[in-house]
Parts: sequence; C-alpha cells; structure tokens
Amino acid sequence: MALNNAIPATGTGLIVSFGEMLIDFVPTVSGVSLAEAPGFLKAPGGAPANVAIAVARIGGNAAFVGKLGDDEFGHMLAGILKENGVRADGIPFDKGARTALAFVTLRADGEREFMFYRNPSADMLLKPEELNLELIRSAKVFHYGSISLIVEPCRSAHLKAMEVAKEAGCLLSYDPNLRLPLWPSPEEARKQILSIWDKADLIKVSDVELEFLTGSDKIDDASALSLWHPNLKLLLVTVGEHGSKYYTKNFHGSVDAFHVKTIDTTGAGDSFVGSLLAKIVDDQSILEDEPRLREVLKFANACGAITTTKKGAIPALPKEEDVFNLIKESSA
Repeated sequence: MALNNAIPATGTGLIVSFGEMLIDFVPTVSGVSLAEAPGFLKAPGGAPANVAIAVARIGGNAAFVGKLGDDEFGHMLAGILKENGVRADGIPFDKGARTALAFVTLRADGEREFMFYRNPSADMLLKPEELNLELIRSAKVFHYGSISLIVEPCRSAHLKAMEVAKEAGCLLSYDPNLRLPLWPSPEEARKQILSIWDKADLIKVSDVELEFLTGSDKIDDASALSLWHPNLKLLLVTVGEHGSKYYTKNFHGSVDAFHVKTIDTTGAGDSFVGSLLAKIVDDQSILEDEPRLREVLKFANACGAITTTKKGAIPALPKEEDVFNLIKESSA
C-alpha cells in the first residue's frame, strides 16, 4: 500500500549493507581544525552502517556485514546496530586489530575534513571465509562502497560477497563514497572504484565523485552518462542543495532538494540511498516507472535533507513520519 499519496510503502525484503563501521570523533566546536578542537564527541559512523540504519529507521529490513575489533568500541557499534533494528549476525570480531577511528572536523560551512586511524583496523581484515553467505544470499538488495576495496584480505571478501549476492539474484547497489585520504593515490582510487563499476545495477555518486571519476568539472548529463554501463538500471547523482539527478535506459531528469537549515552534512548521502533502497526493495519495477521513481526520489531527498539538520549521522537519520511532515510542509 502506498502511503502519503504516491510514495510507495517501505519494503520488507532484506537489504544487506557491506563494508566498514567505525567511530567518528567530532569536535565539540564547529568550524575549527582538528588541532584547535578543545574536545571530541564520539559518533558511530561508516557509510555502509549508516545506510543499514537509515533503512531500519524508516521501517525497512536491514543487516550489516563487516568486521569489528573485539574491543569496547567494536561491541558498542554492534550494539548500536541491534538497538536500531539492524541484524548483526554478519559481523565477526577480530581479536588482534582495533575498530577503526576517524577524526572528522566540521568546517564553518558544514563540510567535513577527515583524519583516519586504520593501521590496520579490523574492517580491513575481513576474510572471504568469514562471510555469512547464508545472510547475503537471503538479501533482495546488496549494498556496498569502495573503502572495502583498498586492501587485502577485505578486498577479496568484498568481491566474493558481490559474486554470491549476484548469483542469488540480489540487486547490487554501489555508492563509491570516495575518501581520498584512505587510498595510496588518487589514480589508484579511480582505478579500483571503476574496477567493479560494471557489476552494479544501481550506482549513486555525489557531484564531487562525478568530477573525480570523469576528470571533468562539469556536473551535466553528458558527464554523468559517460559513467553509464549497459547492465545499469539506475544512475543517481546527488547535487547537495540542488537535489538529485537520475538516469535510466529510457529516461532521465532531476528532483529538487528540500531547503532546510543545514548543520552537518554527515550521513546525508547514506540516508538518501538507504531510503531509496527501502522503497524499491520489494518492487524493482519502480526503476522503470518514471512517475513512481520521482516520488521515491522526492522521499529520498527529504531523508537526506533532514539528516543535515542535526550533528552526526545516526542520530540525525529520520523516521518515516518526519519525512512525510517535511514533504507536507514543503508542498503547503
């Protein structure tokens, strides 16, 4: 049943999100460098984990697959997933490596700078044989990023998980989530991000990632379509306060953003993609039906917008009623 006019109901099919979960340490004061920060608050994060919680927050069915350290922070993160209704039976714990940490500073404009502690962290040490294949095979959608491609053995685990998901008939969803400081070089980042490009059914990139991957400074249709591949069902480009652009085999267009008071952009893209996946998981024909896809993207844009109105990703991820309220207010 569709709620709120034409927006499809959240699906019940399982969405498995694969990759890293970590702790962001965020300065207590915005607009300062890491060195100038008087103190830090810990905020759970990691794009694939944010996506899983975004799905669950609007009533969807989500699981997270990734490795955590067998330490206080690792068990805290697994606990946060469970508290938020995300299945954690795909998480092994590493006794030898710590859970990853990132120090994130918010510049005065709400954008972020990162400094990572991963040498190596537990997420990088996930081995193919540690994957919960039964969980992955039971998914309708398998979602992943590119950070898990940076080093072995996690890279092999990532490729194996994708292969198993594809064989099981999952929709493969890819958000590269570029974090240049984690890669040996920009060239290596581009090469590896594109190495799995043609496997995905659905790809979401930001305007910054589009520029990076194409080498063009234009955010236009030609630039986006240069990333198209024949097996792709939907390519999405998020353009911050300008909303999102969508491309399929038969149509393309854009959906306006919702205007809100932005405090922190962390997790906005994850909220966008998680809510989109939750709305299409049970009915993938939406990807070929432009009016219904536009309604879903409107909902996803609203989710992304709400996520920017609070500090931190996970606390800011909206419930469905918050999203309907924003859509209603904006159309009034």
